Amino acid sequence: MRVAGVMSGTSLDGIDVAIVDIQGVRRTSTLALRTTPYPARVREALLGVLDAAAISRLNFRLGELYAQALQATCERSRVPIESVELIGCHGQTIYHEVGNTLQIGEAAVIAERTGIPVVSDFRPRDIAAGGRGAPLVPYVDYLLYRDRRLGRVALNIGGIANLTAIAARARPEQVIAFDTGPGNMVVDALVAEYTGGKQRFDRDGRIARQGSVNQGLLHELLRDRYYHSAPPKSAGREQYGAAFVKRLLETGLPLPELIATATALTAAAVAEGIERFVRPRMKVDELIVSGGGAHNAAMMGFLAALLPDLALAISSDFGVDVDGKEAIAFAVLAYETWRRRPANLPSATGARRAVVLGKISR
Repeated sequence: MRVAGVMSGTSLDGIDVAIVDIQGVRRTSTLALRTTPYPARVREALLGVLDAAAISRLNFRLGELYAQALQATCERSRVPIESVELIGCHGQTIYHEVGNTLQIGEAAVIAERTGIPVVSDFRPRDIAAGGRGAPLVPYVDYLLYRDRRLGRVALNIGGIANLTAIAARARPEQVIAFDTGPGNMVVDALVAEYTGGKQRFDRDGRIARQGSVNQGLLHELLRDRYYHSAPPKSAGREQYGAAFVKRLLETGLPLPELIATATALTAAAVAEGIERFVRPRMKVDELIVSGGGAHNAAMMGFLAALLPDLALAISSDFGVDVDGKEAIAFAVLAYETWRRRPANLPSATGARRAVVLGKISR
C-alpha cells in the first residue's frame, strides 16, 4: 500500500510529508519527502493560540495546508496523488498534558480535498486506555531497529527530544521509551531572539560553538524533577515554551552562551535519561539519531562526549531519512490503523493495553 504520512512537530518549522510504499511494516520504501514551511502568519497564530475561535479557525486552515502540502509533494516528486491510498496525519499539537491532548488540522478537509481516506487524531485512544498519548513513534522504532545482537537507542531530536530503547531480541513490552526533555525548541527560540527573527534555528550549531556552556546554569536546569522522574513521561511546549525561554533570558547571560547551554541541556538530558532509566535494564550498543538535531554538529558533539561508549549513527544510515522519520512513522501508524491492528506500546505510554489508534475520515 502507498501511504502518505503528514507530520508537523512542536518546533513549528513546517509540514513534513513522506510518501511511503509499505509491504508489511518491516518493508517500507520512501518515495518522496518534502517539508513545506508554515506561512509566517499561521506560525505566529499557532505560537499565540489563546481562544476557542482561533483554535477552530486554525483547525480548518491547517487541514487546507496539509492537503496542499501533500499535493505539492506529489507534484514535485512526480508521484501521482491517485496512487496514494491512505494518509496518516498527526496534526499540530497545541496542548498536551497527562490525560489531555489536542492536535488540530481537520482530517475531513484533507479527505475532501484529496479524495483519500485519512487516519488522524492518534493520541486520544491511548489516553482513553490510561496512557499519556505519547510517545507513539516507539512502536515504529521497534519495528525498524530491533536487532538480534545489539541494544539500540533511537533518539529523535525535534522540538522535544524522545528516545526508544530496544534491547537485543526485545519483546514489545520490554521497550523503554520517553521524552527526555527539550530538543531544538529552546535553542530555536533563543536563536530567533539573537538574530532578531532572521534565523529560526542554529544551522550546524554555529552559534552554539561561538559561545561557551555555562556549567552553573546547566547544573541548575538539570535539577528539574522531570529529568529524575521515571517513565512513562512526556514533555511539550508547556514545560519548554515561552516561560522557560524567558527564564533563561532573565539570567542576563550573552545569547551565544545561552544557546550553547541550551544545546548542551538537550544532550545532557538525553544522557541522563539513558544512564538513569535505560542502562540499569539493558545493554546499549548504538545511538541512532534523527530529527533536526542530527544536523547540529554542536549537539551531536555533546552527545558523543557524554556517551563515548556508544556507536553514534543517524537514521539515514538505516535507510530512514533524518528529516522525515516522524512523518514516515505516522504513515506506518496509519497503515496499522487501517488494518485494525494496535499500534501503541503500553510500556512507552503507560496505557493499560494495546489499542487501535486514530480516527478514519473517508
